[in-house]
Amino acid sequence: MTALRTVTVGNSPVQVLESGTGPTVLMLHGSGPGTTGSGAWATTARALGGSWHLVAPDQAGFGGTPLPAGTRGGLRLWTEQAAGLMDALGIEDYAVVGHSMGGAVALALAAARPQQVTRVVAVSTMGAPGAPLSPDLDAIWAAPADPLGARDMLSRLVHDQTLVTDSAVDARATAMRAGAATFASVFPPPRARWADDLTLSARTLAAVRAPVLLVHGAQDRVTPLGTAALPLLGHLADVRLHVLGRCGHVPALEHPHEFRHLLSCHLRQGRGH
Repeated sequence: MTALRTVTVGNSPVQVLESGTGPTVLMLHGSGPGTTGSGAWATTARALGGSWHLVAPDQAGFGGTPLPAGTRGGLRLWTEQAAGLMDALGIEDYAVVGHSMGGAVALALAAARPQQVTRVVAVSTMGAPGAPLSPDLDAIWAAPADPLGARDMLSRLVHDQTLVTDSAVDARATAMRAGAATFASVFPPPRARWADDLTLSARTLAAVRAPVLLVHGAQDRVTPLGTAALPLLGHLADVRLHVLGRCGHVPALEHPHEFRHLLSCHLRQGRGH
């Protein structure tokens, strides 16, 4: 059973996709315009079946979750909102899966809530100390909400360009238009400061006690392997890195079966943690 619902967190509404029963997995999407929790994770949730309780929110400023009054977004807000969501749902311990921006939030949440977060999967993650804003991420954050902007963005996200179909472009352009007004306020230029905001300190990373699996594409141009994933190996206490060849920024799309296998294996190890 998969359902969309709204949960109040700190007096603000958060739209959440929920499915399945069992150990809880919080799934955090990335930062591209038009991204939502359901858009990022619905296919993975269906494939994982009903043996997990999957919680995939739209983070503040994305999809059906507005920015709380007087805020602009950023790592602290997204981390506090994720923690508050799990508190509001009455969930005491959970694994966290995060993609790109969501990976940085997942690691920050694990550092802030070591008693609650049992395991982390950070996919194509941001957050590494000193990681620069890549030209491709800069272009994605600046993409106009029209078919040309959607096509350019999708082409940067994937290694396999046959995935940039007309239907995928149309769907993304529609999602981008729906969230355009709010998204424009989240990452205004100069954008390097927002990449810096999503950078975690060595001290924060050292506070992550949960086992971490990093999953990264060898051809990722948005968060390149060398600056995004490799530096984290020296900062995290319990970490593994799995690199997928012929893969860009979205392993769940380009290598869905292998991605779900990696996810399931890491999460199963956390049962009874």
